[in-house]
Amino acid sequence: MYAENLADFESKLQRLFEEWKTRPLSVPENQFPADLLKALHAIGAFDALFSAEENGLGLCQTPTGGLTLVTLLRRTGSLNLALGRCLEGHVNVVRLVELYGTTSQRHALKLRLKEGSLAGIWVTDGNPAVTIVREGPSYRLSGIKGFASGIKQVSLALITATSEHGDAVMALVPTTRSERQRPGPGTLTGMQASGTGGYDFTGLQLSPEDLLGSAGDYLRQPEFSAGSWRGSAVALGGIDRLVDLLRQELLARGRADNPHQLARIGEALILQKTASMWVKEAAQAAYSTHMKSEDVTSVVNLARLAVERAALDLITLVQRSLGVSAFIKGNAVEQVMRDLATYLRQPAPDEALTEAASWFVHHDWPKTVP
Repeated sequence: MYAENLADFESKLQRLFEEWKTRPLSVPENQFPADLLKALHAIGAFDALFSAEENGLGLCQTPTGGLTLVTLLRRTGSLNLALGRCLEGHVNVVRLVELYGTTSQRHALKLRLKEGSLAGIWVTDGNPAVTIVREGPSYRLSGIKGFASGIKQVSLALITATSEHGDAVMALVPTTRSERQRPGPGTLTGMQASGTGGYDFTGLQLSPEDLLGSAGDYLRQPEFSAGSWRGSAVALGGIDRLVDLLRQELLARGRADNPHQLARIGEALILQKTASMWVKEAAQAAYSTHMKSEDVTSVVNLARLAVERAALDLITLVQRSLGVSAFIKGNAVEQVMRDLATYLRQPAPDEALTEAASWFVHHDWPKTVP
């Protein structure tokens, strides 16, 4: 029955993808894709993230569900990278609550999100940074989170706050008060539809039930690094869209049979397939129950960098193939390239590369599937 339910969901996802892939990305491009979010909710994409005990499909819990999650994130990224970013954050919240939350917290999260509400993970501090202090039986927050994706759509955020002892504490906090919203870092080159802003948590009171896990859990490995495979899956969707747009444009121009363009298309397909294989490898590692923590984090970090390199090389290929038209603001291919380049700017790439290399200098490559 589980396999049948999973297959049924994948069929619904494929039909949605076929229906939406010819639509404009977002008009105007800084408009949040609310209609696509509703369509994903309608096919059960958000319910599917939860465990079978919560009437879900275990997309955040089981290796089989994880491969379906690859498809969900990839398809969403292909349709709209900004929504893919927000969906990836939502998934991250569900995953962390699954790992570190109590049974009651997991159930409460499902109830909070049952109407298609969007959760976000906001961990980058603004000025001042977010702190948490105990006041009798409750806790009080102070400070601002910056670079908060989906600032107007997210109704529940998982945030980190620094305690009086200097520890990072996770908390689940409602974020529906518009007067607490703050401007973002400025107009981003890409990913404008994700609606990045800031949120002021100063003065908010929390109960002990709002705190998640123990101090330091957010940075606990392998999950802290392993979760980046989901961002790679979304980026892979952007790669898919760019390859499709390249093919369509060359066909429309009657240039697809040119030998130099064919060489570029071939190279683009190689990059796409390479990124796809790395994402699958990383997802299998992230859900592995037999691999060492260092193996998991190293595989996922290398996958993240491989996908980034494939995407950047593809952007160069597309620009060479299409020429100046690839730089006309408002064209679909130009917007996807800007969104993808912005999305790829994840923190500490050099550290991720050298740490993975340091591990595999002394260890053989692991089997992600036993």
